[in-house]
Amino acid sequence: MCPSYRVTRDEQHLTRGRANTLRFALSGQLGADAFTSDAVRDAMDLCVGCKGCKRECPTGVDMARMKIEFLAHFKARHGYTLKDQMMGRLPDYAASLSRVPWLPNLRDSLPGAKWLSERLLGLSASRSLPRWRADTFWRTPDAAAESSAAAVLAAAAAGKKAAVLFVDTLNGTFESENALAAARVLRAAGYAVHALAKPGGHYCCGRTYLSSGMVLRAKAKARELIGALEPFARAGVPAVGLEPSCLLTLRDEALAMGLGESAALVASQALLFEEFAAREARAGRFTLEFKAAGKPILLHAHCHQKAFATVSETLHVLRLIPHADPRLIETSCCGMAGSFGYEAAHHRISLQMAEISLLPAVRAAPEAIVVADGASCRQQIFDGAERRALHVARLLDGLRLNRAAA
Repeated sequence: MCPSYRVTRDEQHLTRGRANTLRFALSGQLGADAFTSDAVRDAMDLCVGCKGCKRECPTGVDMARMKIEFLAHFKARHGYTLKDQMMGRLPDYAASLSRVPWLPNLRDSLPGAKWLSERLLGLSASRSLPRWRADTFWRTPDAAAESSAAAVLAAAAAGKKAAVLFVDTLNGTFESENALAAARVLRAAGYAVHALAKPGGHYCCGRTYLSSGMVLRAKAKARELIGALEPFARAGVPAVGLEPSCLLTLRDEALAMGLGESAALVASQALLFEEFAAREARAGRFTLEFKAAGKPILLHAHCHQKAFATVSETLHVLRLIPHADPRLIETSCCGMAGSFGYEAAHHRISLQMAEISLLPAVRAAPEAIVVADGASCRQQIFDGAERRALHVARLLDGLRLNRAAA
């Protein structure tokens, strides 16, 4: 059931309601230019792109992809807001702004700055934004210790274990600990690891552009990323990603952009960190030993993990921890959905979505370790329950018995 409908109980927020509105608009029943009208905008406004309909509806309708198409047309006609530009182009300016992190961080510390950001950008003054930092993944000494692209390709050619790590904008810029942990775990497990990067920046899947209706820019970013990953894919080297919405873009939207055989090849080798670890563990190649967590483990799965049926792989990896009995929190969308939950217009309903099941479950287990691979999910859990959720890579890295070996 659509997360927004679970809160509003309004027919227009059901997948059926949105589909009917789109059908009426495209068939001319709502008048000329109806597809870019306010009526369609209102129907699509609370779609959080969770892809629950793709997974649960008998027809397999993908309303998230339809919303991207709608946004592209709507923004082409009505223009992009300052907030659209700021959120959509985040990968373009992240490297530069992280060199002066104190400047964007003033938004949450300078009196009146939150109020001003709500007035000018539509970002809720009740939300804190992710903290900018200078020590991004790409500027840390540990990241420089990764193997070169040539070394990884040579290892693969020699039949050795190898992987290329795709570090997305969010994990690389705001939570570099996650990417560093993933690299350490893979190295400790005996893999030659190359962290994908380019001079002066990093590669992007295009997700933020898609969410802002900037389809052409998203396509350009996806094409660039696919071009960088293609040599590894041809050599059979898996591309391992951390952020579900970013990595799974390679297995979803990127295949619908007309990027040819290269996109399909890269998609076939694109795996979430826990998918890769679970696959390798089953094959007897991922043989790290861990100490017991000593606490219960709660797992909140990102919407795209659910849509692409990868949650079982996360549970499999968590069970590699001795005596672990991870419990999956039965949730729909956490309510953040990228920038959705940061917006003043959506802040209230975002929290209402989280209060249906996620936040009560987290509060009911104060002693548990909370695992959530989605950056937005972790932010919602922190804002709503004041708990720090961990990416699975960080949990595994913290519990490794042979930490000195990496």
